[in-house]
Amino acid sequence: QVQLVESGGGLVQAGGSLRLSCAASGLTFSVYTMGWFRQAPGKEREFVAAISWNGGSTSYADSVKGRFTISRDNAKNTVYLQMNSLNAEDTAVYYCAKHRFGWTVALLATTSHYDYWGQGTQVTVSS
Repeated sequence: QVQLVESGGGLVQAGGSLRLSCAASGLTFSVYTMGWFRQAPGKEREFVAAISWNGGSTSYADSVKGRFTISRDNAKNTVYLQMNSLNAEDTAVYYCAKHRFGWTVALLATTSHYDYWGQGTQVTVSS
């Protein structure tokens, strides 16, 4: 079965950096668009970033553009999220997810277009 396992979360001071990883198994990872979402307490899950099957295309939420970088290593079945210049508003549980379809920009930010999710990893930024 498909499994997505996130790691790399933790507690970091404002202005610091973290790199999240999401290891995938049970699927042909290299053909799928992958995404990162986050959910803060009391808020809806929101889109953070997505990457096409070969890494050639990426998309970011405006709130993280210029600070976060999504990448993937298809040989390792892993997608990454490098997060720099973190601030308190970035505090959330971060989830990786597999997209149902190919690379269609209009469909990247909607949770219902993703069919498999990891369990999440907590990121806490102290101010």
